[in-house]
Amino acid sequence: HRYKFKQVAILDWAYLVTFGTELAVVSMLAMFYVSWFELPKVTAALLAGIYPFINLVARPAGGWLSDRFGRKLTLVTIFAGLSLSFIVLGFVDKEWSVWLVVAITIIAGIFSKAGSGAVYAMVPLVQRRLTGQIAGMAGAFGNVGAVLFLTANSMFTYDQFFMIIGLTALFVFMLIFFFLE
Repeated sequence: HRYKFKQVAILDWAYLVTFGTELAVVSMLAMFYVSWFELPKVTAALLAGIYPFINLVARPAGGWLSDRFGRKLTLVTIFAGLSLSFIVLGFVDKEWSVWLVVAITIIAGIFSKAGSGAVYAMVPLVQRRLTGQIAGMAGAFGNVGAVLFLTANSMFTYDQFFMIIGLTALFVFMLIFFFLE
């Protein structure tokens, strides 16, 4: 399969959300658990440490699902789950059970990391002779996403931060659903 080069912009936006979310959430999650749920720092760090380990299974699974069930269907499904899970986190308040919030965070992390794998399942198919350039662009957008989301984290409350991620993911879901070939 070969995709039109204009599809690169959608993949860049998708990686901005998936990898940007991954880096941003890893950076703030322990502090979120400490400040909102008054957990001891060691407990919060241990719970937050689950999030990066999801990568070991979820990222390759996203690529595998993409190979098995189709690129667009996989990205649509993953971005639907990603949007929904972060929008739910956007409604979290300090009265919620910490264990429920940890569970939702893990689910959101699975979708985020699987999304990264699904995006990179498409990158070499855009144009084989430009694979490195396209991969570099997507990777750069992931880092830009992290900076944007962490900037939002510094300006807004944690629930607003999660809602911003969820709404950005919903925007990219629409791009994927309507414009990705």
